Amino acid sequence: MATAPALKSSAASSTSRLAALRATAEGNGVKYGIYTAAVLIVYLVIAAIAGFLGSIEASALNGLIVVAGVVLSIRHLSIIKGRDFGYLQGYGTGIITALVASALLGAGFWLLGGISQQAIAQIRTRDLFGSDLGVLISGLGIILMGTMTGVITSLIAMQYYRSANEGHSEMQEK
Repeated sequence: MATAPALKSSAASSTSRLAALRATAEGNGVKYGIYTAAVLIVYLVIAAIAGFLGSIEASALNGLIVVAGVVLSIRHLSIIKGRDFGYLQGYGTGIITALVASALLGAGFWLLGGISQQAIAQIRTRDLFGSDLGVLISGLGIILMGTMTGVITSLIAMQYYRSANEGHSEMQEK
């Protein structure tokens, strides 16, 4: 009977090692990018229905949602990988998360523009670039801004996780 808990522990350890080997920066980034995009698209629909889609504050909250998604993505990968977590893996998963989320949000924006001209009219009332700025260019701008937000956030987050990982490995050596 004493071997049963040891067997369970060994099986759980083996399963977690297998999960760590299977976890990739790309897969993690795509998964968290889809999660983040779902939140962003729900927020886009709420903003369009509530009538504050054209306000600057609405896009600032988009940026905060992307930042949260990128940080959670990097955090998840660092937990799964443990000591095998590399700087470029974390940086890459953050960029992929932001790119996927922004691309899906841009596609959601294009779809919203095709469905509701009233939502697009909310944005055009504060159009700083003239009336030639269409839905396509706005969607591309969303993708660019979201991805660049993710790149910068990934750089900052990886500084934190790198220093936390180094401190953790130093504590284990002592």
